[in-house]
Amino acid sequence: MTVQEAYNYSVYFLGANGVDEEEFKAKCLVCHLAKIANRDYHSHLGDLVSQKKLADGLWQLKSGTPLQYVLGEWDFLDSTFAVGPGVLIPRPETEELAQLAIEQVKNAGTTPVVWDLCAGSGCIGIALAHCLPHARITAVEQSADALRYLQENAALNRTPLHIVKGDVLDPTLAESIRGVDVIVSNPPYLTEADLAALQKEVQFEPRAALDGGQDGLLFYRGLPALWQESLNPGGRLLFEIGMGQEAAVSSFLTHAG
Repeated sequence: MTVQEAYNYSVYFLGANGVDEEEFKAKCLVCHLAKIANRDYHSHLGDLVSQKKLADGLWQLKSGTPLQYVLGEWDFLDSTFAVGPGVLIPRPETEELAQLAIEQVKNAGTTPVVWDLCAGSGCIGIALAHCLPHARITAVEQSADALRYLQENAALNRTPLHIVKGDVLDPTLAESIRGVDVIVSNPPYLTEADLAALQKEVQFEPRAALDGGQDGLLFYRGLPALWQESLNPGGRLLFEIGMGQEAAVSSFLTHAG
């Protein structure tokens, strides 16, 4: 089956089965199988793709499996990350957090110390390491499944990243760390109500990476209080937060300071 035939069939199949963004997902799947970039699709219309692999991918998408899990990888800033069941999928809004962290670390001295808490796939820490090779970066993750992806991505991207398996809400971990210039974290922040209303695809992602407790603020209550003493004077704690959580998170940071 040619790339063009595979794409046309995929759009039809996904649309007929109620899968949203069928054209985008069809192109991503077909180009992945053809081992070409999406932007090169029109230059490879006659290339061949495996009909069996295409069918397998389409049935996974029909079942609700996230596109990123079907492909086994996803881009984040300038790097590609291995992803799959057990690890949170990197998202565009987290790229904004990573870019903010990069700017903060640039101004944090000649050998800045950075800790990435709730590191997941490692997308934030690895993005920082690419842009800031002089920084000393540690990534902390508790989940054994996510930790495997973190280790794989550090190797895949040839990143000198120190990896720690640990609970970021464990006081003994935070108390043992001092001299940090920037702490960055994308912690779980969905509420119980959010979790109950998740779209089908997101339900495939690990609940532990999404569940922020009843009001979504579990980690924002704990992290500032536990980790403030780890920061150097003038150090920064950077969070990704959910919509509507600004005032509550600001109050936790104020009280911790």
